[in-house]
Amino acid sequence: MLSVPALAKNFRKNIEAGIRAKGEKVEKLFNKALETAYDYNGLGCDRGKGLKKLKKPLLTLFDKILFSKIRDGFGGRLEFFIGGGALLDIELQKFFYAIGIPMFQGYGLTEAAPIISANVPAQHKLGSSGKIVVNLEVKICNEDGIEVPTGQKGEIVCKGENVMKGYWKNDKATNETIKDGWLYTGDMGYFDEDGYLYVLGRFKSLLIASDGEKYSPEGIEEALVEKSNFIEQVMLHNNQNPYTIAIIVPNKETIKNELKKYSLSIQTKEGQTKAIEIVQKDIDKFKSGGEYENEFPERWLPATFALLGEGFTEQNQFMNSTLKMVRGKITEFYQNRIEYLYTPEGKDVYNHQNMKIVERFDGYS
Repeated sequence: MLSVPALAKNFRKNIEAGIRAKGEKVEKLFNKALETAYDYNGLGCDRGKGLKKLKKPLLTLFDKILFSKIRDGFGGRLEFFIGGGALLDIELQKFFYAIGIPMFQGYGLTEAAPIISANVPAQHKLGSSGKIVVNLEVKICNEDGIEVPTGQKGEIVCKGENVMKGYWKNDKATNETIKDGWLYTGDMGYFDEDGYLYVLGRFKSLLIASDGEKYSPEGIEEALVEKSNFIEQVMLHNNQNPYTIAIIVPNKETIKNELKKYSLSIQTKEGQTKAIEIVQKDIDKFKSGGEYENEFPERWLPATFALLGEGFTEQNQFMNSTLKMVRGKITEFYQNRIEYLYTPEGKDVYNHQNMKIVERFDGYS
């Protein structure tokens, strides 16, 4: 069964909402069950090994009284998902693995008809894109096309009978993509010592720091959306600039509800300032001293952000049909906002543009 992160996140939110509705005791029991399952399962390839096996009886009990009931809500016959087309957050994978419906990451391209690697029930490691399918050669190459050692990052390059001959009536694109029978995928990745492939993102999507360092924004963007109730969508940007910035679509209703806890209104300057602070605090959780520190290099995290009044959708062409952000169009459309964020005034998250957007929360549909 194919899946996308957005669909999986909605499933998880609905499951957790159903658990909360049953009361505090059930929610605490569920969280304990998840903790037990996370420890026992590990990354999948080390499931139940060593001292972990001592938790098997407790996990069996939790499965009977909790997890099996959740699976019944999916029909009771769903054994696993395979997600492709976008990176699946490892915490999301661990959650579905815990409840007994593993969500495995796969990787492929249409040009490779289309599977290159996949995790499967018999052999998997959460966080990776699995092992290479049979009868396919895959290597990781540097910018000069030279294969790099295990563990080093580079472009994923593959060769096999499933690789296309070329693009229809487009010799230029074919020659750029197929070289000596090898398909240059345009994706960055690496192999670990166990032979599992890790896909880090598209080279075209890579951000470039002022010192020339290249890094993928996709994992950071996924984490920010996944772990913040106040960030609905986010796109990072850095094109050899002094720092990374973020274009953020906030969850307006959630922020307004949060303000009520402080007896604040979105129509007051104090309320608008607090709304921006709420978003900033969730970003700060990934920085030094935060709940998720060291998950990403701090220099890759946004130093400031622009709040938007409109989300990224297919209708405004900021997302394509596979629900991926069209970064070029977003960057072009918001070029003035982006440039503003690299000014002293714009770097202050409480700048007048963000304040104005927040003030108009009630006016946006």
